[in-house]
Amino acid sequence: MQSNLGDIICSFRKKKGLSQRNFAALLSKRGVKVTNQAVSKWESGASLPNAIQFLIICDILDIIDISGVFSNRSFDFLRGLNDDGKRLVAEYAAMLLDSGLYDDPTIEAPRGTKIRTLPVYDLESAVKKGRLLDLTDYVPTRVGNEVPLSANFGVIIHGDSMEPDYHDGQIVWIHQQPKLEHGDVGVFTYEGTTYFKRLRDRVGGTRLQSIDSTYPDIIVTTPETMVTLGKVAE
Repeated sequence: MQSNLGDIICSFRKKKGLSQRNFAALLSKRGVKVTNQAVSKWESGASLPNAIQFLIICDILDIIDISGVFSNRSFDFLRGLNDDGKRLVAEYAAMLLDSGLYDDPTIEAPRGTKIRTLPVYDLESAVKKGRLLDLTDYVPTRVGNEVPLSANFGVIIHGDSMEPDYHDGQIVWIHQQPKLEHGDVGVFTYEGTTYFKRLRDRVGGTRLQSIDSTYPDIIVTTPETMVTLGKVAE
């Protein structure tokens, strides 16, 4: 590692808008019991964090490319990417982990993990096939604590109409319930098509709305025929 480790930690801490005292408090919550004086010594070079402390520091400061930041030797798949590019790689990796579709079967789940198998439906392939939850065309997916316990099923969404909150190809986990409140995001079937949208239900009519305002609302002219399947699980 470079001799200016302390300078790098200081720089990233300031980018996060953290004082030394606030940073020490975050470290303490993660099991690293240190004071702001200890943080000051790291940053001045008077002392160095141990290996465990160092890894937790990097996690709190969102230092993804540890090798690249501290030794200028990025992994091949990160080489040439700026900070935004590295962040997107990490977000995509997290999305793959959350999907459960690419789990390594040789790795045992941590103790205390509740393993379940939930059905995952592809909204695009379910068009005009009938009521979504009656379909047998789904992928049984093993999930753990990364999925809310309230989730009953998942849906794969397509397109960018629900950006920036939900992304093309993402699995969104749903809690099955027959009624949603105004402003809730969930899954609805209307006129043979299943939608992942935000419900707008006020005097004057019911609409299914995209988060991206450039997409037109779906006007529900016969609300009694719309079937609510569930809400995004929390």
